Amino acid sequence: MKDSKIIIKKVKKVEGGGHHGGSWKVAYADFVTAMMAFFLLLWLVTMVSPEKRARVAAYFKYFSIFEKGGTSFMDKSSEMFSESGATADKAFADYYGTFGSSTMTPETLKEAIREAVETMLGDIQDQILVKVVKEGVKIEIIDKNGSSMFPIGSAKLTPKAKEILGVLADNIGDINNKLFIEGHTDSSSYSSSSDYTNWELSADRANAARRHLERLGISPDRIVRVVGYADKDPLFTDSPRDPKNRRISIVILFPEGKKQPDGKSKN
Repeated sequence: MKDSKIIIKKVKKVEGGGHHGGSWKVAYADFVTAMMAFFLLLWLVTMVSPEKRARVAAYFKYFSIFEKGGTSFMDKSSEMFSESGATADKAFADYYGTFGSSTMTPETLKEAIREAVETMLGDIQDQILVKVVKEGVKIEIIDKNGSSMFPIGSAKLTPKAKEILGVLADNIGDINNKLFIEGHTDSSSYSSSSDYTNWELSADRANAARRHLERLGISPDRIVRVVGYADKDPLFTDSPRDPKNRRISIVILFPEGKKQPDGKSKN
């Protein structure tokens, strides 16, 4: 009888991870995709102008799911990021929920302007004061040592003044509220001529601001009063020569129903 041969087959058992299969690869791929999307988003943000970033930031800061339910932000993104300034501003107005809306109040407008000032004019934001007053919302653009709206004794706007007015025009351009524009000086007199006083200077400065706002797209029909107060309405009554008393005031008027119930000013 021939010898029978026994064949033994050894099966190597793989320890650990066998039952997971390739699922870790899927998870890793998802992670890499997410990171790629994140860095792409960061890159896109750096490519967007500061003004448009401010609009998007303000949109999300005050976004309410109860008011915006059923509206896709992505459907509107092309308008919000449009290269057309007018279209982008209109998109910001519509989606922000205050500009061009019957729900706009002095308080919401004040906060929107403050947000824009902090974002766009961070280095000089201390020169723009925004508050709710009896008439509506008042924006005070004040001078300080080394940073003025106008050269001493002149009604010619400085580049810094034009920059400030440009940001403000972008944020009030899509509402229909009427405007007051006021000019103020300190108590110093810079002219030896009795025919040109702080009364004329303050009025000329208010008109210079008016003309520039109109060039920026503010409708002339919205501006119902332009007046110069000279040094008769100072911010600092105990220091009439303080440069902060030199300022341009823009008052955005609101109907009675939109004002604070007690009619008091709020800083």
